[in-house]
Amino acid sequence: MTSRTRFARAAAAATVTAISVFALAACSADSGSDSADGPVEITYLHRLPDGEGMTPVSEIVDRWNADNPDIQVTATKFDGAATDMILKLETDVNAGNAACLAQVGYSEVPQMYVKGLLEDVADEAAAHEDDFSAGAYAMMTVGDAVVGFPQDTGPLVYFYNATEFENLGLTVPTTLEELTADSAAAAAAGKYVTAFTPDEALSWLSAQAAAAGDTWFGTSGDSWTVDTEGAGSQAVAAFWQNLVDNNQTLITERWGEAFTRALNDGSLIGHVGAAWEAGFLLDSLDGTPAEGQWRVAQLPDFGAGEMTGPDGGSGVAVMKGCEHPAEAMEFNAWFNTQVDDLASQGLVVAANGTPTTSEKMLRQFGGQDVLAELAKASANLNPDFVYAPGFASLTKMNETASGVADGSATVADVFTTAQTTAVATLEDLGLPVSE
Repeated sequence: MTSRTRFARAAAAATVTAISVFALAACSADSGSDSADGPVEITYLHRLPDGEGMTPVSEIVDRWNADNPDIQVTATKFDGAATDMILKLETDVNAGNAACLAQVGYSEVPQMYVKGLLEDVADEAAAHEDDFSAGAYAMMTVGDAVVGFPQDTGPLVYFYNATEFENLGLTVPTTLEELTADSAAAAAAGKYVTAFTPDEALSWLSAQAAAAGDTWFGTSGDSWTVDTEGAGSQAVAAFWQNLVDNNQTLITERWGEAFTRALNDGSLIGHVGAAWEAGFLLDSLDGTPAEGQWRVAQLPDFGAGEMTGPDGGSGVAVMKGCEHPAEAMEFNAWFNTQVDDLASQGLVVAANGTPTTSEKMLRQFGGQDVLAELAKASANLNPDFVYAPGFASLTKMNETASGVADGSATVADVFTTAQTTAVATLEDLGLPVSE
């Protein structure tokens, strides 16, 4: 039985009540003001940055509109936080005036679906499934339902300072054992080839468990199952605990000043991070002797071969009540395969194909074709690791991880926190959980 099929029963059972609640409002939702003899009008709400040097979303959409007079798209940028946009979408579906297409984070998809906020467009999606990374495509599914197409991914990769590695006689690690050996050798020279980052524990450690071959969520009959302490999670916990116990990893907040300071002073020479970090990770080294010294490689083998896990990313979903889902999905498939345009927005594109690496990345990574390496990582995402409703609420993992530095918690405790919190969250949502 496939992972998608295993999710189908529980997802379907959980949505029946929710969908009935939203049905009346959703029926009146409109994707535009098209008439019987006019073009179909589709609205698209997004949070893409549209920054300087990027191909504006409006420009991409204009090209579609010029070539597709029968399906006209209006794109609107939402300038608030992602959580605020989710609240807006729920409110709009209730009011019957939601956008037809909207950008949603992968971790939000299951809960939005069981609340009746998203359409099942599996039939419309089927023809384009092979255009995307299998792991990213799976993130836009809940059971047998498909709610849209993936847009960008956050596979874990390994960043490293090639010059410092060569000076220390280190090889780029391809396994956890090699990364452990590099960690010991670097620590002896007062440097670190990894950083343990408590503020990223939720997405970062779950992605490593996925890279180790684990799937955290499944179903048994009509109930959800949760297993965040499987063999993969245990291997990840043991790896990091060993480095912590032997002072062979830098323990610091990822988004704190200490991380950047260690990068700048040369004490941090390696980092297990999300692919999207490539767009800004090395900005503080511009114009310094370290400019151009770093490279990116595939994540070392965590025990499941050439596999990595998802740390972030989003897709474009069809909102409940969209009057023209087939036409919306035509645009959706086209838009999310415009790889060069989307890459200019700083995205690691979920569609197959390799966009052109920017001048900035070429300069910062010593001429390496960074986006080709990241595209390979995207293709290696664990296709069976998907999120459950309420996943985004498991931030208690970060709280537990913060105790690793002073010994008040172990790395294994972080995965235990994930287990208890995930079960409690599903139960709080009124969803059955199998013991």
